[in-house]
Amino acid sequence: MKTANIQTLLEQALTHHQQGQFEQAEALYLQVLQVQENQFDALQLLGTLARQRGNVQTAIDWLQQAIAVNPQQAIAHSNLGAALQDLGRSQEAVASYDRALLLKPDYAMACNNRGNALRSLRELEQALASYDQALQITPAYPEALLNRGLLLQELAEHESALPDFDDALALRKNYTEALFARAVSLQYLHAHEEALQDYDHLLRLHPAHSEAWCNRGMLLQKMQQYETALHSIDQALAHKADFAKAHQQRGHCLRLLQRNGEAINAYQNALAHGANAEQIHYALAAMGTGDTPATAPPGYVTELFDQYADHFDRHLLDVLGYTVPDLLAAAIQRHRNTATCHSLDLGCGTGLCAPLLRHYSSRLVGVDLSEKMLVKARQTGLYDSLHCTDIASFLLTATAAEYDLIVAADVFVYIGDLQHVFAGVSHVLRHGGLFAFSAEAGDSPDFSLRPSHRYAHAIAYLQDLAQQHGFTILETSQEFARRDHGEDIAIHIMLLQKI
Repeated sequence: MKTANIQTLLEQALTHHQQGQFEQAEALYLQVLQVQENQFDALQLLGTLARQRGNVQTAIDWLQQAIAVNPQQAIAHSNLGAALQDLGRSQEAVASYDRALLLKPDYAMACNNRGNALRSLRELEQALASYDQALQITPAYPEALLNRGLLLQELAEHESALPDFDDALALRKNYTEALFARAVSLQYLHAHEEALQDYDHLLRLHPAHSEAWCNRGMLLQKMQQYETALHSIDQALAHKADFAKAHQQRGHCLRLLQRNGEAINAYQNALAHGANAEQIHYALAAMGTGDTPATAPPGYVTELFDQYADHFDRHLLDVLGYTVPDLLAAAIQRHRNTATCHSLDLGCGTGLCAPLLRHYSSRLVGVDLSEKMLVKARQTGLYDSLHCTDIASFLLTATAAEYDLIVAADVFVYIGDLQHVFAGVSHVLRHGGLFAFSAEAGDSPDFSLRPSHRYAHAIAYLQDLAQQHGFTILETSQEFARRDHGEDIAIHIMLLQKI
């Protein structure tokens, strides 16, 4: 009679639970425990219910009691893993999923959730294996497809991520998260029209999706549709007034529209709502408000070039008419001796200078802040070593008099005060060694930060630095190296020799 009563109560409770009637379900689960104190199902389902209601620590307590009663039930270990993950206790969550999978190796949900926990721990290869395992067990698993795509997206493998998002959407029409993720990858791949279609589809389904509105605005900025972009960003803020990223993007858009006073106000709003202070002060300084920083914020440069990595070469060469590597190579060729060089490529990016340096470099080293740019540089196979760090730190720790040739192509546009760079280059360059670089031409006494967020340097300032740090100037010229919004950008090309 007691067992029959418990079964009836559990069935009634589960019906309420599935219908979202949580209070009634909880009362019945507790009634079961009054009849049988250590009833596994009631304990486990109370844990599930508590997590659904946002009471995560209570969920963990119930689930641990359930496991103490019956440690052989995979579902309790998996649900405990999910609750631990909610609290950011990812390592413990992985251990719970591992126990669940020992008991039930074909538990696809545990594999998928284990992948999420490993992703949060940045153990990305193991996370990918977990998603693959989930999909081997259950190929038609939209959440696992989405999560695997998101992981590939984090690795900047956007082309590989797209089929996962497509498959998830084929299984679940109008899957909001997959639509958004697909649009993001298309945006990174510069498939602008397709990305715009996905954002528009998503926003028809969910008009208050502030992230989609903001990203749509950023996309339209890239397409140089600034007024329409501003409308999208304003929609993002209408739905989420404290959205710092949208305030910051609103500043960028207004700056591009040359509505500078409004742009400054937008940046200040972004700062008030928690945007990165260093980046906002940099943007304001570029508009003439506040002190000019000595260098661009490392996070700004990293983010900029991580986003730029997939299409960097094509954009520079085909769109901007970029000629800096060729100009520097020609200057070096006119003055270098015939011996091979130990060469250093500062701010190497994807390796545009590498083909011009490799044939006379016995060793070629590259340095860049963007790991995603360095992934592309590695693929060239032209560098002996690559280092993800800022230039000043690298030069500070490098061996003295180690290099014969140092090149910095279009790097100083993100560094205003070049004192430390020149000192570092002088330290690591051998006597007689060459230092070739470009700098955007400016008319201030030393350096200035332009509205483009790029630094320009006066030729007199560069000449003075050369003299201070033991260089003789072999060659200097002013060139037009690229076009920006239809304007030819003047640069200095300089070749120095260590005395």
